[in-house]
Amino acid sequence: MSRDPLVVGNVVGDIVDYFPASALLRVSYGGREMTCGSELRPSQVATEPAVSITGGGHDGRALFTLVMVDPDSPSPSNPSKREYLHWLVTDIPEGAGANHGNEVVAYESPRPTAGIHRFVFIVFRQVVRQAIYAPGWRANFNTRDFAACYSLGAPVAGAYFNCQREGGCGGRRYR
Repeated sequence: MSRDPLVVGNVVGDIVDYFPASALLRVSYGGREMTCGSELRPSQVATEPAVSITGGGHDGRALFTLVMVDPDSPSPSNPSKREYLHWLVTDIPEGAGANHGNEVVAYESPRPTAGIHRFVFIVFRQVVRQAIYAPGWRANFNTRDFAACYSLGAPVAGAYFNCQREGGCGGRRYR
């Protein structure tokens, strides 16, 4: 059985195909680094996180695209809006934060109303700097189709956290 948290959390399969991580993604909310699979409350993720990506393998000059989606929208039992796009940033320089990239779709804070949602960060290494356009809507975004459309190839890093409404209780169960 795989110990990869992206496999255990069904991120691989639901959003992306399996990929070997070749970059390091760090996500921090309020100065606290997020660990893959951690439980965070909406109040903890209300503002845009600090994100840094290292390990580009191009003498520190790599550029990255970051996608943040909710594959469990509007509820894990009926994810009819899968994947809901929460954030899209391109042209992030290696070692610099997402705030140094091009924010194509502004950060929308997670506010789940039913069940425990996964909020997933997927990183792609860009081959070239290119124009990437905001989709017309956030609901039913498809990370695989997006990557194919812009020839981004396989992801190079990923992470996710679980989140439920402020008063919710309980943990996520995996198959």
